[in-house]
Amino acid sequence: MKCYADTAFLCSLHTPDAHTSRAVAWMHGQRDPLPFTGLHRLEFRNALRLRVFRKEITPEQRELAFQAMLSDLASEVFVQTDPSWPEVLMESERLSAAHSETTGTRSLDVLHVASALVLGAREFLTFDVRQGVLAAASGLRLAKV
Repeated sequence: MKCYADTAFLCSLHTPDAHTSRAVAWMHGQRDPLPFTGLHRLEFRNALRLRVFRKEITPEQRELAFQAMLSDLASEVFVQTDPSWPEVLMESERLSAAHSETTGTRSLDVLHVASALVLGAREFLTFDVRQGVLAAASGLRLAKV
């Protein structure tokens, strides 16, 4: 089963928040590596920097999370996988036109769901309700987290 995790899942996995225990528990049962795209890299790093700005984590925790992600990439818990970005953008526009007015999804949410579809994922990991609605409406199964 090919699964795609959104960035919020990755942040919960690597820094403490309300969803961390569920993210960690899910990963313990995971055998296959999860894709990690350039979009993940940018959003993960920026999200953690914003958590420092909001005083939710310390700069030391941010740096530890960055290092943990590099370690996860080196040990193939995550695998650098970049979809065809022109295809992702076309799929994003299609998803946005079909669903954003009724789901209220943001552009980054749409980009992640489109990336999952272009990469051929069948399952989607998220804690974001609206993104989950979009993923399900797009034919992806939501992972039980």
